[in-house]
Amino acid sequence: MAAAVIVSVLAMVILSLLRVNVMVSIIISALIAGLISGESLIHTVELLVEGMSGGANTALSYVLLGAFAAAISYTGITTILVKSLINVIKGKRGIMLLTIAGVASLSQNLVPVHIAFIPILIPPLLTLFDKMKVDRRGVAAALTFGLKAPYVMIPVGFGLIFHEIIRDSMVENGIEIGMNEVFKSMLIPGSGMIVGLLIAIFISYRGNRTYQTSNDVEEDFEGQDVTFQLKHALTIVAILAAVVVQIRTGDLILGALTGLIAMFILLVVPFKEGEGVMTEGIKMMGMIAFIMLVASGFSNVLKETGSVTNLVEVTSGMLGDSKLFIAIILLLVGLVVTIGIGTSFGTIPILAALYVPIATAAGFSPMAIAALIGTAGALGDAGSPASDSTLGPTSGLNADGKHNHIWDTCVPTFLHYNIPLVIFGIIAALVL
Repeated sequence: MAAAVIVSVLAMVILSLLRVNVMVSIIISALIAGLISGESLIHTVELLVEGMSGGANTALSYVLLGAFAAAISYTGITTILVKSLINVIKGKRGIMLLTIAGVASLSQNLVPVHIAFIPILIPPLLTLFDKMKVDRRGVAAALTFGLKAPYVMIPVGFGLIFHEIIRDSMVENGIEIGMNEVFKSMLIPGSGMIVGLLIAIFISYRGNRTYQTSNDVEEDFEGQDVTFQLKHALTIVAILAAVVVQIRTGDLILGALTGLIAMFILLVVPFKEGEGVMTEGIKMMGMIAFIMLVASGFSNVLKETGSVTNLVEVTSGMLGDSKLFIAIILLLVGLVVTIGIGTSFGTIPILAALYVPIATAAGFSPMAIAALIGTAGALGDAGSPASDSTLGPTSGLNADGKHNHIWDTCVPTFLHYNIPLVIFGIIAALVL
């Protein structure tokens, strides 16, 4: 039933906003979707568990990345990084946030490690953020921009994969379109995200925000030795090894595992500390890993029950002849579906099969259809409690327990990126 998607996603959003644990919220929403679709409670749970296997790769990679980040932190090299940054960007809040957005953007194309850099780079900067009274919602907005805007606009790295999925999905449904046309069609929607980033940094979160900080911790931090030693050089070697393996294999698990093993082989981290490092990694990224697993299960429930297909089919019957109205409805449907599933890449083939006949009949050009599909798929990736574009930033910003996933990451990124994406996506659909 079409209502299954809407009701279950609304339930997930409401429960999350009420500060119910995100994983619990997703499980409850999955059960609601199954029951509304006519499935038994037992079969719904079976679909949920069956679908969780689809997120196993991501979950394991996140845990290993957490352990790798803990090992790097153990060496003290992050203290050197923070000390250096304090001297360079102290008092330059806007420049710092734009720099973070730029670094995050490079993680999608030039060095495609996705969120792997966040648990390594962000936690040691938290003390600096607090001293500068930086609103961490602005940092979350900068990180999410870097994780999302590059793949929306630039056909390199993860962006190449995203654009290829759009092209292939359209070709499979009867519309021939080239990669260059897909690239051009996504520039307008992507520009909306740039506007959202600038609003977040220079308007919404430019003010001071004070976080409760332990003076003892700050004094200890100030007094730490920042001398660059051999172990720090070897740590850099381990990091480079992890990056090279990840890029060459395209596998985050192998990359993180390579870096972690290198830290022990090079004796940067003593073998006796291995248990502690793994425990710290699980503590840092374990919840995110389980959330991704459950989100994959929720996605499977929606797909197997036919809820997404029914939603679009029911909606298409009420669209009429107005291109503006059709574009708005299609994008809103994409928003609902992607927030529930939590992935833009996995949503594209589903949406394309349903959007192409509707948009073609309404007279949209191939580039306009590509813009609609790409924008609809990207919608919800920012703002979804189950998306790695929000879970990643939270993993770093909440390392000290002061950052709320829903109110400090999901809500700000939803407002600053999804609203501009809808507006600019509609403009793209009407002018292309």
